[in-house]
Amino acid sequence: MHGSLGFKTGLREMKLFSERKGLTKPKTGIQVESMDDELRNCLWNTLTDSYWRRGYVSFNPFPSQTTSTFLTILWDSYFKLPIDTIPSYWTGSLKAIRKYFFGCNWYQVYNFIEFVANNYPDVSSINEGFKKSCNLILERELSAYRFVSDQVTQITSKQEIAEVEEALDSPFENVNAHLANALKLMSDRESPDYRNSIKESISSVEAVCRIITGDKNATLGKALDKIEREGKIEVHGALKKAFDSLYGYTSSAEGIRHSLLDDKKGLSFEDAKFMLVSCSAFVNYLISKTSKAGLKIGLHTDTVG
Repeated sequence: MHGSLGFKTGLREMKLFSERKGLTKPKTGIQVESMDDELRNCLWNTLTDSYWRRGYVSFNPFPSQTTSTFLTILWDSYFKLPIDTIPSYWTGSLKAIRKYFFGCNWYQVYNFIEFVANNYPDVSSINEGFKKSCNLILERELSAYRFVSDQVTQITSKQEIAEVEEALDSPFENVNAHLANALKLMSDRESPDYRNSIKESISSVEAVCRIITGDKNATLGKALDKIEREGKIEVHGALKKAFDSLYGYTSSAEGIRHSLLDDKKGLSFEDAKFMLVSCSAFVNYLISKTSKAGLKIGLHTDTVG
């Protein structure tokens, strides 16, 4: 069985004999801006298990129809090479892909697996199984990255991943769009935009508050006040105060939203990650509170009845 968890299904995780005896030390360093051979090898094995073994039919040397379609996409949109340079035989194509994969930079490996997971013609949820399998490897090999939805991003905690994924699947398209943009901007491995990621994160909370209050022009602070005043849902005072303060930080003259703000404030991944996870959690909190209050939430709509 391929494309689900493949050969990893039923794999028993345990310390090696040498580690139990204290003869060798287990891996402890988080891989942030690097990738060791073990991690790269295991990701390649998962690609092989999920996709490459589907490359041919029986003993036919030519690629299968699905694989042929994917190779065209890969050559055209990822490698940016003429599609008439794709080798006729599947073994030749695989050799070229393998050469790239084991010769590219660490961040290009993440670019590659992300591209494959989003562009392979999916049948029987192969891509979902591949992402799950990758996350098992990334966690085991102490990578700082995980698949969250369709993107590889630097979030290591299971709880953080679950919080963000739940918020990305909210009933509100506008809220989801802000969070997806925040994740995308933060996750760009070559030129991350932490400032605009933070803006998008806080905008997701602002959007859900506007939906709940029915006031499309309300700022976050005013929306929270209106929610509290009208008693539509009960928001804990400490949480309201915390997010009101965060919004004040992002909206002040020296804050994130000021168009003239320069880079001297030193915004970092940690800042953007904190805002993304915190805002995702608050979105989930507000939606849950809305549901418990009996307010109707339309599926993927921007109104509350």
